Amino acid sequence: MGAPSPVLRALVEGAIDYAGLFPPAGLSMEEAVASYASYRVAVDRWMLGRFVVPVARIDELAAAVTRHPHGAGSPWPVAALVGEDAVSDAARVAELREAHSPLLRIESVEMKASTTDAVERAARAFAGTTLFLEIPIVHDPRALLRAIAAVGVHAKVRTGGVTVESFPSTVQLARFIATCVDAEVSFKATAGLHHPLRGEHRLTNDLDAPVGTMFGFLNVFAAAAFAQDGMNESLLAELLEERDPAALRFEQDALQWGRHVVSLARPGAARSSLAIAFGSCSFVDPVDDLHSLALL
Repeated sequence: MGAPSPVLRALVEGAIDYAGLFPPAGLSMEEAVASYASYRVAVDRWMLGRFVVPVARIDELAAAVTRHPHGAGSPWPVAALVGEDAVSDAARVAELREAHSPLLRIESVEMKASTTDAVERAARAFAGTTLFLEIPIVHDPRALLRAIAAVGVHAKVRTGGVTVESFPSTVQLARFIATCVDAEVSFKATAGLHHPLRGEHRLTNDLDAPVGTMFGFLNVFAAAAFAQDGMNESLLAELLEERDPAALRFEQDALQWGRHVVSLARPGAARSSLAIAFGSCSFVDPVDDLHSLALL
């Protein structure tokens, strides 16, 4: 297939934050840097986002980038993961940002926050930084999302992991997306989003790994577009369950799911103001799957 439809491009351009250091890939720093460097010059690089790294390993990342033959050039965009000691980690991020400029550009910081107090502390510590706060969604996340909205930062949602128990239900994820729309909070998703559509896959790279039902990143990003267009939680949950590649149609000027249609402007708006990115330990899997579906 030739160029992707404008709607598909609006949904996934720059959306894949590369997390090759993390399970199930679990690459060494040298391996992850080599992989990311190759993706930066690949044909499908327009889908590539930030390099995800713990703040404690940013010095190691900078050293590996310096050693890599393709490490020079424009700064590598970085998403830094920090712990729950927001004050000390904020000081460390500021030091690293200065120490490794212009080789690395720490564009965002991600951390967990399970209470409204934790949200407020994190926002104070990282004032002026693009901050994503990972919140639990087993229970109604409304209070946490309102707190996130009040301090002007972003949410983060975990959509899977390496165990079956780490995956939220479609109802919980649909409620999270709908509540983000209501609260006017944008979010990043992470874990278990290696494939475009919902389906069964091994949870790790081991051949004898357990199989689980994973969310699809197209399902999640399409749900964000339809949620902004007013779709209710029940239908959003159905969309998150969609497995049929033919059911989602990426036209030149519209995204269609069954009888539901949103214009080209809505997916673009959803990306800029709602579903910003997703973390994946593989860049190859999402891209290859899109090619296999003849969407690229």
